[in-house]
Amino acid sequence: MKLGTRKNQRNSLPRRTFGSGQERGDRLSRHGDLVKTELAKPWYASRSESLVKVYNRRREPYRRADARYTMWVAVVIYILFGLLDFVLIPDVADATTGARILFGAAAFCIVEVLTKVGARANQLETTCAGIIVACYVAWLSIAVYSVYTLSVSYYMVFGTIFMMVASLLFNFKPIYAIFTSILVTIAFFVAMIFVIPVSLNYALAFGTFYFSCFAFTAYVNWKLNLERYRVFLNAFQAERRQEELAERRDTLLRLSNTDPLTGLMNRRAIDEKLRQFWSTWLTTSTPFAVVLADIDFFKSFNDYHGHQEGDRCLIYVGKALQRAIAPYNGSIGRYGGEEFIILAPLADDSQLKALAETVRSAVADITVNHQHRKDGENIVTASVGASITRRQSSSKVETLLNEADRALYSAKASGRNCVHLFDPSDPKSGDDSEAVAALLRTAIDRHLVSLVYQPIQSLPSGRVDAVESLMRLRMLDGTDVPPSVFIPIAERTGAILELGRWAIDTVCQELLSNRHIAFATVNISVVQLRAPGFSKTVEDILHERRVPGTRLAIEVTEGLDLELNSEVLRSIGSLRQLGVRIWLDDFGTGFAGLSWLRLIDFDAVKIDRSFINNLSNNRDVTMLRDIIELVRNRGPQILVEGVETSEQMEILGNYQVDYLQGYFIGHPRPSANVGAIIAPQALQMSNQL
Repeated sequence: MKLGTRKNQRNSLPRRTFGSGQERGDRLSRHGDLVKTELAKPWYASRSESLVKVYNRRREPYRRADARYTMWVAVVIYILFGLLDFVLIPDVADATTGARILFGAAAFCIVEVLTKVGARANQLETTCAGIIVACYVAWLSIAVYSVYTLSVSYYMVFGTIFMMVASLLFNFKPIYAIFTSILVTIAFFVAMIFVIPVSLNYALAFGTFYFSCFAFTAYVNWKLNLERYRVFLNAFQAERRQEELAERRDTLLRLSNTDPLTGLMNRRAIDEKLRQFWSTWLTTSTPFAVVLADIDFFKSFNDYHGHQEGDRCLIYVGKALQRAIAPYNGSIGRYGGEEFIILAPLADDSQLKALAETVRSAVADITVNHQHRKDGENIVTASVGASITRRQSSSKVETLLNEADRALYSAKASGRNCVHLFDPSDPKSGDDSEAVAALLRTAIDRHLVSLVYQPIQSLPSGRVDAVESLMRLRMLDGTDVPPSVFIPIAERTGAILELGRWAIDTVCQELLSNRHIAFATVNISVVQLRAPGFSKTVEDILHERRVPGTRLAIEVTEGLDLELNSEVLRSIGSLRQLGVRIWLDDFGTGFAGLSWLRLIDFDAVKIDRSFINNLSNNRDVTMLRDIIELVRNRGPQILVEGVETSEQMEILGNYQVDYLQGYFIGHPRPSANVGAIIAPQALQMSNQL
């Protein structure tokens, strides 16, 4: 199967969408710059058609409701003014009041019918404007027949109220308000000129008053509409900014919970998901399972195909697993370098076995070639371990995860490419990690922990100038505990902090303070580098043992899940100020080596032993040469690990590396036996370091 490019395999982040189809037509991002331009325009400039459409569309429901309810108010006021008719024009008051009630009721009914049939805002406002004019003309047509002509002539001044209703009470567009006011004004002048005899002074005074009211109300209406539009623009701009902030927040949250390579949940997100499942289990007893899948011989895949192909393989596996667990309503995340974790609500062991087998077969079915395995298989496969909640489960979620982890190791021990379910009744399933954790708490006081030293030879001089310190732990019965077992437990429990301090102090005491060796290296856990005050602890030890910092080297393993945060960089910087050397260990086995070389000036880089295992292969020789050239161009010294034969020594001699380490140089040994492997000349170097 041919692997695709990383670009094609990365899960793209979905863009945020919201609202109905109509609202999506108002996408704020489309109008961002247009709004700024619109706000900067002078009042007399033409408006943007696209923004006006959005403005009208958004105001449509409000305009419809406003026209309806304002008409209710206007009808009530119109009818109540009938009381004044009985005072000023009592002879026609019955007729005018009847007309008011009739036209008011008609207006109410017409608007309600239009509202029920879903008339648009423009139709409602046009109708309301016509009703205002009709109501004024109806009253005026009757009032002019009153014998109280003087009262009528003054009473007609209330016609300006109809202008105010059209321009101020209703939220009409300027065009509707202006035409309504014009028609009211025309009706007034027609009555004044042709029906009611008035003096020139009256015509001049009240005509001017009507024109003034017309101009004033028209201007206020235009101003209000302009302000409404500008308020809309500012609100629209605020919405756009709010959406940008929300999208940025969602993107950051998504990135913080997403593995950048596979697009699956990262360890932080899947841990949170695991705790949610666990909380549900504690409150509702809803069972769920933890399934761990680890790609078999992935390190050799990386070694032979390169990290780019390794990344593509991880992407393919992640997507295959995501598809496979979909029917189980599960959640999947990348838990480590080549380890994936699946969480799923399951009822019993039979469902768990089916899911675990689905996970295993999903990896095998993608048939990614892996010709350099040691078990006869020629495709990428995965070992799977799983555990499910039980009534007798521990009160800690970590126990369930640990059970799945132990099941995974059992699957690997059973030949890989297989499934193993945790069985609490199996005596072999006992959890020794708690015993090791308890042992680590007293290991230093009981002298159960010790150091051995493996020589490091300078290739140019041929002398053993330095040693690497390696920690060993034994049980109370004398059984050795492999570092691969007790170091992760020490990191998880925090015991690594005290063990690390003890290791540095012991190296200084056993070797450096009495100048048995030019310098020594100590492996440092990521937990120590992140711990506040680590560099101060190293400084205190060097000062107490009277050892120059230049004689101590700290080895940081590339394979560690090290985040180059400010605390780590600050710790490395403080160690440098003490003169302590910073080495990069196991270069080529992790995913961040090149990034570290860019960000940190390492004094030396240790190339992993996997790159010299098969130097008879021209491809491996070329790769080793390229790696050495890459590191040399960055400036650090170069050490190659795993030298076990004279042939390897001879080949590496042609590459002019700085240091060699391996069983061919010397096996790890206690401090008492270090002197036998140290060249006498090496001690003279300590004065120059």
